[in-house]
Amino acid sequence: MDTISITAPKKGDASFGTARTGLAVVAVATATILLLYSATPGYYVDELYFRVASQHLDWGYIDQPPLVPLLARLQIALFGDSLIAIRVAPAVLTGLAVLVSGLIARELGAARRVQVLAACASAASLASIAAGHVLHPTAVDHLVWVTVCWLVIRIIRTGDERLWLAVGAVAGVGLLAKYLVVLLVAGLAIGLLLAGPRRVLLRPWLAGGVGLALLIGSPSLLWQAAHGWPQVAMAGELSEGVSGAVNFLVGQVLMIGPFLMPVWILGLVALLRRAEWRPYRAIAVAYLVVAPVLMLAGAESRYTEGLLTVLLVAGCVRATTLARRLWLGAAAVVNGLLAAVMVLTIFPISTYAADPVLVVLGEEQFGETGWPSLAAQVAAVYRSLPETDRRRAVLYAENYGEAGALDRYRTAYGLPRAYSGQNSYADFGRPSDDRDVVVAVGVDRASFSALFRECAVQGRLTFDVPHFEEGKELLVCRGPNEPWTTTWEKLRWTGVF
Repeated sequence: MDTISITAPKKGDASFGTARTGLAVVAVATATILLLYSATPGYYVDELYFRVASQHLDWGYIDQPPLVPLLARLQIALFGDSLIAIRVAPAVLTGLAVLVSGLIARELGAARRVQVLAACASAASLASIAAGHVLHPTAVDHLVWVTVCWLVIRIIRTGDERLWLAVGAVAGVGLLAKYLVVLLVAGLAIGLLLAGPRRVLLRPWLAGGVGLALLIGSPSLLWQAAHGWPQVAMAGELSEGVSGAVNFLVGQVLMIGPFLMPVWILGLVALLRRAEWRPYRAIAVAYLVVAPVLMLAGAESRYTEGLLTVLLVAGCVRATTLARRLWLGAAAVVNGLLAAVMVLTIFPISTYAADPVLVVLGEEQFGETGWPSLAAQVAAVYRSLPETDRRRAVLYAENYGEAGALDRYRTAYGLPRAYSGQNSYADFGRPSDDRDVVVAVGVDRASFSALFRECAVQGRLTFDVPHFEEGKELLVCRGPNEPWTTTWEKLRWTGVF
C-alpha cells in the first residue's frame, strides 16, 4: 500500500510559517547585486547571438526555443540596447529562484530562520550566480526546475492536486526556453513510481497539467517538428563523450560550490533516509536518475543545477542547531565570495589575466571581453579597402559570436551588415549578389578561399587578455564563384565552437 506520513510546518508555533519578509529581502538583494555587476566586463558570446535573434523572432531556432530571444527583444524595447538592459531578466529570475528555494525549505518543515538561511545558501551557489549574471536559457531553466520541484513537494504535503496545473504551466514555459525540462519531469515521474507516493500519479489533475504543458510548449515543438528536429542534432553536437562524463562528475562538485557541496550531499542522503521525509524521496531519486543519464550523454554538468539547488535546500533544513546554522552561514559566505570571483568581475579584468590563480578562476569573464576590440580590428581592415570595394562589401563571421559582435558595434565603427552561416544565424539573411567583396573573420582559409576568385590574409586578431578568438585570421575575398544563393548553402553549418 502506498501510505505516507508527512510532517507539515507547525501551525501556531511563531517560529514556523513562511518568512515572507526575510525571503523577499534575500531575493531582492540577490537580484540587486547581480544587476550592480551586470555592466562588466562585456557581452557574453551567446548574448550577442540572442540580441540579433531578437530582431528575427520566430517560434523556434535550430539551437534553441523562442523564449530567450523574446526576452532580449522585450528588454531592449523597455530599457534600451545595452548590456545592463538585457541582463535585467536573468537577475530578476534568479532572485525569484532564491525566493522559491526558501519556500521549499518551508515545505520541508524549516523554521523561518532556516528558510532565510536556505535562501541565502541558494543565492551563494555558483549555479545561482552564473544563472543570474548573463541572459541565457539557463536563467529561465534554473527557476523552472526549482519551481517545479517546489510545487511537486507542495502537492505531496498538502494533497492539493489542482497544483498539477501550475506544474504544467511552469513546465510549459520551460519548454519555450529549454527542452531539458522534459528530463526533469521524467525523472520526477520515475521517482514517484519507485519511491512514491504513487497515488499522486493517478489523479485527473495530472493529466490536465501535462496537457497544459504541451499546449504552452506546442508552438516551439511544432516548429521543431516542421524543421526536422534540429535540436536533436544540436544535442549531439553538445555531447562531449567520455571526456564530457569526467567533466560532468567534476562539475557536480563545483556547480553549487565546494564549500556548500557537503550540504547538498547531506540533503540527498536525508531525503533518502529520513523517515519523516519519505514522501519526498522522489526528489532524490529524480537526481539519481537524471544525473547518470546526463553523465553518460556527455552533457554539461550545469544541467543538474536545479535539482542540486533543491538538494542544497534540503541539506540546509537539517541545520537545526545554532552550531550548524553558524557553520552553514560561514560556508555560504565563503562559497558566495568564491562564486562571485569566478562569475562576476570583482576585480579589473587585467588583474584576472595577470594572476595565475585568477586566470583560471576567471575563465568565464574572458568570454565576455574583447568583442569591441574584434569589431575595431575588422573595421580597420574594412576601412583599408578602396572606396569602390567598401560600397560592395559585406562582413562574414564563422560563428555567431563574431557576427553578433559586429552587429552590436556596427554603427559605432561604420560597418556594413555582418552575416554568419552558423545555426539559425544563417536564416537571418544572406548577402545579395551585388555584394562581391567580403571581409571574413574566423573562417578556415582553405575552404573559404575556394568559394571566391581571390582571397588574401589581412591580419590576425589580437587581444589584451586571454580570448578564444586570439590569432584567428582576417581575410578579404573578392568575386564569389557562384551566386550567393548557392554559396550560402555551402557556408551553413550546425554546431558549437
